[in-house]
Amino acid sequence: MGKTVLGIFFGLVIAVAGASTAFALQAGGVEIGDLETGSVVGQSFKELDVDASLFAIEIGDLKTWYPPITILDFKVRPGRPVLLKVTNKATADHGFEMTDATNSGAPTVMKAQVVLKPGETKYIGIPTSDMFYATQGNTLTYRCHLHPGHVGGKILMIK
Repeated sequence: MGKTVLGIFFGLVIAVAGASTAFALQAGGVEIGDLETGSVVGQSFKELDVDASLFAIEIGDLKTWYPPITILDFKVRPGRPVLLKVTNKATADHGFEMTDATNSGAPTVMKAQVVLKPGETKYIGIPTSDMFYATQGNTLTYRCHLHPGHVGGKILMIK
């Protein structure tokens, strides 16, 4: 009886230790909100500088996120969280999804996703640690997850 209880105890200890390690590997510090009410890792969005502004636009029949390439140079900016401003300048609802395309199936991948109504603006705050450790390479892709035919773009991170 004593060996059974001891075995169950050690089994629970191993399970709890494994579970806490799995939680530590999860990304997910990404916060989406408005400029006045949003915050990421304890810093209000209105206290942060906007690192990049991205727009859903229509050019004739082409629907795209503009600019197609955005560069974030982490060598010259302080270690504060990244703040993106996404605005839908188009006439219909558009989605915004940003992730690491090479690692998109992993449970630890950084992923931001929001649906924007025409004229709506949202802010996305991302901890610098998520930008570095929840991605495999130096490139994140953004696209409209509602319409696969729309043109997306890339964020290049210089580390």
